Amino acid sequence: MMQGKKVVAVIPARYASSRYPGKPLVDLGGKPMIQRTYERVASVSGWDRIIVATDDTRIFDVASAFGAEVMMTREDHVSGTDRCAEVLGNLSEEVDYLVNIQGDEPFIEPDQLIEITNAFRSNAPIYTLVKQITTIDALFNPNSPKVVLDAHQQALYFSRHAIPYMRGLPQEDWLSHHRYFKHIGLYAYRSDILPKLNQLPSSDLERAESLEQLRWLQHGFQIQTVETQFETIGIDSPEDLEKIKKLGFI
Repeated sequence: MMQGKKVVAVIPARYASSRYPGKPLVDLGGKPMIQRTYERVASVSGWDRIIVATDDTRIFDVASAFGAEVMMTREDHVSGTDRCAEVLGNLSEEVDYLVNIQGDEPFIEPDQLIEITNAFRSNAPIYTLVKQITTIDALFNPNSPKVVLDAHQQALYFSRHAIPYMRGLPQEDWLSHHRYFKHIGLYAYRSDILPKLNQLPSSDLERAESLEQLRWLQHGFQIQTVETQFETIGIDSPEDLEKIKKLGFI
């Protein structure tokens, strides 16, 4: 699966969250969210290591108790990418890629992990997943970032707005005239690139859209996308958790 590469899966999990403090430890059908996420990642073979990266002893203790390898990281990281970079700096062995799976993705499809790691044969600096948008609601939802691709499936731009703008067409007809893609925030970084990303200053595009990947694009780093057919079900708030329970996922 890993195309002969040495690959480490990193699951960043921080306790402090403005919208949902303690989210990695909430109970999902008898198991904490971080364990559900870890088990999904562990169901895919080929990882050299799977590391839960946290800044909180409560998460550290819970993850250690169910058998995960856990690494304590700094509290001041503003993104999972920064936390992954610290993990990379603490590794004693050489690796080719780190895959960033957020700790609040307990329903991530193992096939999505296989899709992104199968793409490593092209040796791109950064990979991420995209999925075709099929509903108008999703197209105009600012909480679901969109991405425009070039002819080689590399990202040209990410936006919370629906792009491109279809001039002269009513919005309800846009999907029938263009393939739009949503961004799914699963990343893989080549190990020689990740430290460089971690050192980049914030950019005006990043601040405008509140999307960290725009910092990378604005500084000239290519992002190779991989199309998936699988949807993600994230949990960003207690309300999201209640919706998922009602839908019968847990």
